[in-house]
Parts: sequence; C-alpha cells; structure tokens
Amino acid sequence: MTTPIRLKTTRTLLGIVAAISAVTSTGCIGLTQGPNLGIFAIPIPVSPFYQQKAEDDNRWLERYERVPILGPTTAGNEPVALDPPTDDEVMRAFEKANPVGGGIPLLFERQRNDVRIIKEKIADYIDPPRFYPLIGPAQLHHAHYKCTIYYSQRDIVGYPVPHSLDDEEAVETIYIDHNHFHMVGDVEPYQTPTL
Repeated sequence: MTTPIRLKTTRTLLGIVAAISAVTSTGCIGLTQGPNLGIFAIPIPVSPFYQQKAEDDNRWLERYERVPILGPTTAGNEPVALDPPTDDEVMRAFEKANPVGGGIPLLFERQRNDVRIIKEKIADYIDPPRFYPLIGPAQLHHAHYKCTIYYSQRDIVGYPVPHSLDDEEAVETIYIDHNHFHMVGDVEPYQTPTL
C-alpha cells in the first residue's frame, strides 16, 4: 500500500520530468544536439529605432561625408564647384541641428509644414597646391552655401490644457560646405612595378 506522501512525491517528479521534456523538445532551449548557445539562443527584441539610426548614419556617410577626388583643372577655365546641396542634405543637416523627435502622442507633438529652401553660394575658391598623404599633390576646392529654410511650425500640447501653438513664419539658416580635391600635375593611374 502506497502512502499519500509517496504518491504526491511521485506525481510531482513525473510532472517535473514531463515539463523538462516539453521544454527541451522545442529545439530552442535546453538539450539539443550540436553546439548550444544556452541563454544567448533566445531572441531578444530590439527597437526599430536602432536599425533606422544605423541606416541613416550609413546613408549620411555614403552620400555626404566623403570628399571626392577629381581630375586636374584645365588651363584657362575657372573651376566650378560641384552641385549645390540637395534638399535632402539640407533637411538632414537641419534635423541634426533642430530635431523634431517623435514627441509624445496626446502630450506634445511638433509638426513642420510648407517647407521652402533657398540655397545661395557664398564662397567658391581653391587652395594652392600641396601634398596630401594618401592622395599626393592636390588642391582643395571649397564651396560654401547658405541655405535658408522657411517653414510653418505647429506645436500641439495635450496636457494639462489642450492647445496648439502656430508659428507661420519660422526661419532657420544652415551653412553647408562642399569640399573636394583636384589632382595637380600629370596624373597617371598607379601601375604595379615590374620586377
């Protein structure tokens, strides 16, 4: 005859064995064949903010932070700067200086509408030739732009008293530099020396 304590202990042990076998049979946690990462095999949710930030940083680096190296300037012609900054570049520089942010819904939100951008070239000059490491003899061509951004801004405040603040004639000025190099002298492509 079995005692109730022994029967209760047996049922508890069978329950523990059943739970362990159920957890380890999923293949994600516990006993698996082959290499096991343990607790690091469980996926951890990551906010999409970090992925978007990495993509934006890469796009900014790829499009706007590299300095191109152009061929030599031709004799008799005044070298002209590259294209003026794009609207995307101006707005990204503006957002870096004055971020809108996501706001807090129903508490505070900021909107910018009716954006107009005016770009003016304020300087375009070339430095005298000099030797740059990893480039060789080159001239640095500077182009400075003044970008004026006209927009209307609306701040929506939801607490403690819901109201909105409108600024119909908001103006910001952003200065953007576009620099690039011009090679100097007889530029020949690099050739591997023959032995």
